[in-house]
Amino acid sequence: MHEMVKGGNVGLASLSEDVGSVMMSLSWGSPTGEGDADVSVLLLTADGKVRSDGDFYFYNNPVAADGSVQLLGKAPTADGSEDRITFDLTAIPAGVDQIVVAASRYESARFSELQDLRLTLADGSGESLLRFAIDDPGEVSALLFGEFYRRGGDWKFRAIGQGYESGLAGVATDFGVDIDDDAGTDVDEDVDEVEGASDADAGPESESASPVRTPESVSVIPAQPSSPAVESVPGAGAGVEVAPRSARPRTAKKKVTLPKVAKKSLAENDSWRGARLFPASALKSDHERETRATSVLLSVMAQVPEFGRRLTAGFGAPVGRMETFTEVTLPNGESPRRPDGVIRVERAGKLWTALVETKTNGNPLKPDQVQAYADIAARRGYEAVITLSNDVELEGSPLVEVKLDGRRKHKVALWHLSWAEVAHQAQLLIRHEGVGNAAHAWLLQELLHYLQHENSGCHGFQNMGRSWVPVRNAIDAETLCQGDPRAVEVVESWERLVRQVCLRLGGELGEKVLPVQRAKRGTDPASRRAALADRLCVDGRLDAELRIEGTPGVLALCADLRTGKLRTSIEIAAPDQGYPLTWAKRLVRRLAEAPADLHVETLLEEQTGGPRGTLERLRPEPADILPKNGAQITGFRLSLFRGMGNTRGTAESGFIRSVDESVDRFHASVVVHLEGRSARAARRPVDA
Repeated sequence: MHEMVKGGNVGLASLSEDVGSVMMSLSWGSPTGEGDADVSVLLLTADGKVRSDGDFYFYNNPVAADGSVQLLGKAPTADGSEDRITFDLTAIPAGVDQIVVAASRYESARFSELQDLRLTLADGSGESLLRFAIDDPGEVSALLFGEFYRRGGDWKFRAIGQGYESGLAGVATDFGVDIDDDAGTDVDEDVDEVEGASDADAGPESESASPVRTPESVSVIPAQPSSPAVESVPGAGAGVEVAPRSARPRTAKKKVTLPKVAKKSLAENDSWRGARLFPASALKSDHERETRATSVLLSVMAQVPEFGRRLTAGFGAPVGRMETFTEVTLPNGESPRRPDGVIRVERAGKLWTALVETKTNGNPLKPDQVQAYADIAARRGYEAVITLSNDVELEGSPLVEVKLDGRRKHKVALWHLSWAEVAHQAQLLIRHEGVGNAAHAWLLQELLHYLQHENSGCHGFQNMGRSWVPVRNAIDAETLCQGDPRAVEVVESWERLVRQVCLRLGGELGEKVLPVQRAKRGTDPASRRAALADRLCVDGRLDAELRIEGTPGVLALCADLRTGKLRTSIEIAAPDQGYPLTWAKRLVRRLAEAPADLHVETLLEEQTGGPRGTLERLRPEPADILPKNGAQITGFRLSLFRGMGNTRGTAESGFIRSVDESVDRFHASVVVHLEGRSARAARRPVDA
């Protein structure tokens, strides 16, 4: 991998022959696991300005209409998370000479508070090409990581590492993105005006022109002096502020999402079942489930461009006309092979092809099958092999070991997709972000209903593996020793389960939900899991933390295999002002709808064992949670406990169900009622 230094540049063609489509990842960490930033991309002409505000891609405008730029959002890694962006460089318009990639923080946050800032770039086959680490970003709230630029018909990359104190607004205005200064109308009216604005309304250099345009998907809200939840824009008209963060993409063009409340059914009684496009009740064998699931998914991908592009963008597929096929026969000596599916994308007369191998109902992928498809793909010049199963792939722990012939000039990428991720992406589109028309929304709804049907076999990660029962028994008998490989297998299964919980919860909430890794960034995944396995042998516990965007703290999950108890908890900081008794009363009022068995513990500065009690006991006497010796209160820990479930078979276990139910119950009954939700969630604009 090519290591970049600040100001350095390199030609992409010198690093790989497969750079028509590339994926960039921006990553960072923080000591608490809560630090975050938002990425943005600007397409610039030779004079360093955007052609129009539509060339500014960020959280409210994540996808280019031609597919040349797509912000894929955050993905978990072995040591945290990374924000991913795909670029189809062959689709970049001829008038664009530069592509700038930046990231910004919100409110008073600065990049100096983060650690291990880095950029990596991979080619279309997933092979890492270059890396750029930023060691000292400084006290800035926005940062230019790097840029692509044209030279002699080829693309080159330059490492920048330059900071902005003025945040996202400063980056936008510096590159010619205009901000609407009409503060007299509400959000929806402003958006409608933007849709009809012409490019001649204002030029990049005339900030005082009226009216000044806003990016098509930037939401504008009237200034309210009493609210600190917005960020002022340099150069904008008086009284105008831009909402820096929306919970989901928002554009002037209305999109279709599912209604929050279902319409009243016309059924005569509850026994009537609505007709479905993709019925699942008659499926009996694993072969039928695999065949039906593959056909259903691939057909919807081809018919709903937003959905198909979202699933294939991360695999290096270009933007173009997509066709999908099932049960295709391919020559392979004396025994032809029949992959479960084929995806083909055509762009400018060129074809991108991926073979698809599907498993359902918890069946494992077969290495010899996948190896055969990889060999066929290499011989026929196909770009990728995509495996799809209930399992969740972990970094450093591939589900299938495949040997690729390094002597072949043509490289084949091997990618994995879980059914949980398919459902996650469908949920985000139809419940939160929206799709182009009602027919597409209906198709995605039918797909999601099929995936969630008990007979589809597409329910995601379903059991804790063959080592789960022996490890639990050994922990009960206190015979589990450090270094036991079975403990590592259980840790891997636990990590897969946690990541699936994040996908499911994130799809339901429309928020980013990511696992928090406390290991030192750069730690080898195998070493990290071995250390966690040794802790399991000693403590008998499996621990995890989830960061849910918009919540005041990290949701902690602990499975105590010795006691058979699950604990979900969250720590919230004490207010900066006021009196402890006021804090206690306010907290109890906030938790009026929380379960009576919620445990509340006071956290004390440099002390352990603060006062604690159930919410039922504290409701009449909130003062009981205060320390008697006047010790300094730093915060409160809220916890719920439940049994883990004792089913130990190979089907979806009671343990997995109990983890899902525990997280759902804790979030719905406790977390959503807490104050201190992040400013980004608090300042959501009204939906168009």
